Amino acid sequence: MTVPARISIITLGVADLARATAFYRALGWVPTPYSTDDITFIETSGSMLALFPIDELAADAGLDSPTSTGFRGVTMAINLESDDEVCRVLAQAEAAGGRIVKPAVPSPFFQGLDGYFTDPDGHAWEVAHNPDLPPA
Repeated sequence: MTVPARISIITLGVADLARATAFYRALGWVPTPYSTDDITFIETSGSMLALFPIDELAADAGLDSPTSTGFRGVTMAINLESDDEVCRVLAQAEAAGGRIVKPAVPSPFFQGLDGYFTDPDGHAWEVAHNPDLPPA
């Protein structure tokens, strides 16, 4: 079995969530009902764009602050069907040469597990089972 070839969510780390949300609203991109005061979700064709404060995004991914490690303030997410699949995909990513930067743990944001790995170039991927956002 392979890792699903899909991007469920691209999260942009932003300096000012209200300003970033206003910008995307000005483009005509409407936040979804899943949005809160802490994060904005915008449905796009086949995936979602999320806007999240950059320091909180780095902390959630288990990475250092954006200025000290080259963290780009962007993560890609793969939403999966189960917690077991989250663990399997993280193991497969590590076996393929990725680095686990946050092991699968219960998410503080939804009912399910999430974890992060980075690819060999340091791009951060979240692997999650969020039952409120079913996979595409």
